Amino acid sequence: MIGTNFDTLYPDLTNLERSSINTLTKVQSHGVLLVLQEPDLIVLQVSNNTLATFGIAPNRLLGQPLEQILDVFQVEKFRAGLAEQNFERSNYSKVWLRNPDSYSVFDAVFHRSPDGALILELEPTQKDEHIPFLSFYHLAKTSILRGRGANERLTADLPAFGKNVVAQVREMTGFDRVLLYQFDDDGHGEVIAEDKVAQMESYLGLHFPASDIPPPAREMFLANQIRVISDTREQAVEMIPAQHPLTDRPTDLTLANLRSAAPCHSEYLQNMGVGASLTISLLRNGHLWGIIACHHQTPKSVAYELRKACELLGQVIFADISTIEQIGDFSYRSKLAHDRSVAIDRMSQFSRGEARSKTSFVNGLMGYEPNLLDLFAAEGAAVYFGGEWTTIGQTPPPAELDYLVGWLNANVQDEVFSTDSLAALDPAAERFKDVASGLLSISLSPQSYILCFRPEVLRAINWGGDPHHPFQVVETAGNLSVYPRKSFQLWKEIVRLHSLLWKTVEIESAIELRSAVVKIVLRQAEELALLATDLVRSNAELKKFAYVASHDLQEPLHQVASYVQLLGTRYSKELDRDAQEFIGLAVEGVNLMQNLIDDVLVYSKLDLQGIEWEPTDVGIALNRALNHLRGPIRETGAIVTSDPMPTIVADSTQLTQLFQNLIGNAIKFSKPDTVPQVDVSVVQRENDWLFAVRADGIGIDPKYFDRIFVIFQRLHTRDEYSGTGIGLTLCKKIVECHHGKIWVTSELGQGATFSFTIPFKSVS
Repeated sequence: MIGTNFDTLYPDLTNLERSSINTLTKVQSHGVLLVLQEPDLIVLQVSNNTLATFGIAPNRLLGQPLEQILDVFQVEKFRAGLAEQNFERSNYSKVWLRNPDSYSVFDAVFHRSPDGALILELEPTQKDEHIPFLSFYHLAKTSILRGRGANERLTADLPAFGKNVVAQVREMTGFDRVLLYQFDDDGHGEVIAEDKVAQMESYLGLHFPASDIPPPAREMFLANQIRVISDTREQAVEMIPAQHPLTDRPTDLTLANLRSAAPCHSEYLQNMGVGASLTISLLRNGHLWGIIACHHQTPKSVAYELRKACELLGQVIFADISTIEQIGDFSYRSKLAHDRSVAIDRMSQFSRGEARSKTSFVNGLMGYEPNLLDLFAAEGAAVYFGGEWTTIGQTPPPAELDYLVGWLNANVQDEVFSTDSLAALDPAAERFKDVASGLLSISLSPQSYILCFRPEVLRAINWGGDPHHPFQVVETAGNLSVYPRKSFQLWKEIVRLHSLLWKTVEIESAIELRSAVVKIVLRQAEELALLATDLVRSNAELKKFAYVASHDLQEPLHQVASYVQLLGTRYSKELDRDAQEFIGLAVEGVNLMQNLIDDVLVYSKLDLQGIEWEPTDVGIALNRALNHLRGPIRETGAIVTSDPMPTIVADSTQLTQLFQNLIGNAIKFSKPDTVPQVDVSVVQRENDWLFAVRADGIGIDPKYFDRIFVIFQRLHTRDEYSGTGIGLTLCKKIVECHHGKIWVTSELGQGATFSFTIPFKSVS
């Protein structure tokens, strides 16, 4: 929806509007307001209309006790209630005021202002509209019950219930037009029900921008659940004196029934053809859900009894509205609860069954139905956990998902966050509006997120007037004046870059899901920690076993080789050619066994704990590897080229082993009768370094890509190519110890490229 930002358009406008509402010091002319000093009830301030109202000039009342105006008996009754700080005992009372010719009857109401002043408001009793409170209470109760009965079949149909409500309110109050007005999350409002006389303009179904009821006015509606403006065109009455004598500041009239309206608001009502208004606030948990706005074409007073009955009426009505909304949400809430329960149970089972998998809970959320799409009526969802994305449905590409996580970390503090217009918060998000105009984010940690997406949905909004020009600001002699718009005619707008709204029940479901996932992940982390402890102990034992076994095996193998060679030397004349060949094969087998044992020992020593993390010049590690390969390079005439190498945080010795194995393999598996060509390259990416060792050798069939990294797995016989079959396994383990990845791209006869990554922050 469209939002009008006062601060952006006019920097001083918000303060101007707030000042004009919060510091209003005038009152409506049909009643008299007095500010009293306790405990003697001395008049400190009085509205400047007492002479016209009951024949006494304001100056004659200042400094006088209340007994000079009211009957002593009445004042004593007030004193008793005020002494107990019980305004209910004092309110509401019929009082008789003396004047030179006769007595006048007024409705008297006490209240205390926000700044602590005691205020007495006097309004002339309306004899022709007087309805005893209890009588009106029963009338209101009967009307609302009749409204409920008419809607028993409509259950969750709020507009239908609202239509009945506005009809009953108009019947009871006698106003010409009654509107049920609901606010949305952006502060804009929509008229969802209306009842009116034929000649008044209809606003049913129209939206009104948030600027029509700015934040200060909403605060007033929260403070005063009933607000009456008896005559929008009247001349407001000043207080005498203007400042409270004891505080030297204007008295805060926020809670006064007689407080005059802001000039801008009065003009706004006049532009709507309204002569008088009654507003009933509808509150939910201390927030303004909406209002019932009553409009009259001519001035109209509303008796105190009627106002208090309407206040009760508003509470009863909103209780019904809340029930209707809950009924409307009940079936959907039940479905969400069921789907969430199934998903949580599945996550728990997967977590227990796959304790060694860090993403087992993700499988429970994404791999089966109901899944994340069902849980939140989303078109796409993505889970970022353990440094990996898992997606379902329609989502932005991985690069955009990474961008979103960065944006959320920088801008959102809430564990559960939702918006139906991501582009309104971050204009860059417009590039993926087709799949993610709406975002529901569940933060598990700064690096773990559950994201749900809704695409852009174009929709038409019917506004009551142009929302882009809700007011006019005129500057005169350096002062800003606010004038409301004069037109409320239908103004259509197509709203873009918005998705369907996320419902409250969906947000609540997201909060509960987050709690469940966190518990599952924590439990899984504990299980993994125990497993890691067991693995550390097991690995230590295996290392010890490998070390001992290698030494224990080396000695008898050495003896076997020595004695066989001795046998061949001492008895060479007695042995025929076959015997000499058998001795050679035995020695070769022993040497192979020794090489295998040495390689296994090297492999067993490779682990994360053994890494010496330090800034390492990769060029030095590469040159050291080439120095170790001097023999094969000289024999084959191999040409090895490389890019300038960076300095990274890594283990220098392991990098040397890594390059030695990869380049050695490239030379070994070169094409017959050709000079091996090997190139070592490096590229700096966003989060890591990408290294590649490319050779123009015999190549590898893609179907063997996974097999070549498995220990002792060979694609050729030892007669064709020598080796133990552990070299690439060592490479894989070295890269993984540096938190990187290694892979091969190749075609048979087309050479091969072994690529691996080393992240910038490899240290755990």
